Amino acid sequence: MGFIFSKSMSENMKNQQEFMLMSARLQLERQLIMQNEIRERQMAMQVAWSREFFKYFGAFFGIAAISLTAGAIKRKKPAFLVPIVPLSFVLTYQYDLGYGTLLQRMKGEAENILETEKSKLQLPRGMITFESLEKARREQSKFIIDK
Repeated sequence: MGFIFSKSMSENMKNQQEFMLMSARLQLERQLIMQNEIRERQMAMQVAWSREFFKYFGAFFGIAAISLTAGAIKRKKPAFLVPIVPLSFVLTYQYDLGYGTLLQRMKGEAENILETEKSKLQLPRGMITFESLEKARREQSKFIIDK
């Protein structure tokens, strides 16, 4: 009788462990999907912001370019055209970010860094561990108690 009872208990325990493993896996999958959803929404907001900024900056650039060109012609001083050069770089960058391929190029470069330049991504003193956090917490609590 005890053997049947212990066999039933071990099967029950095994089933419970499998259920817990499946639950943990499902929770992790949901967290990963949620994090990716949040990341995609943040990226969409960044692209939308860049497009909006491009519209306003494009209007500013157009007015500034016309005004500076008119001033250069009227006063016969080509130096008035100099500010157009840096402004055109900003305008081009914003266009590339909002409508061009800048994000794809940045993604490719990031993948390259992750593959070939891993050492540049390491944290000072290495990865944070539970022990290092506990040590810092204890030191901080001692510091606060000493006051």
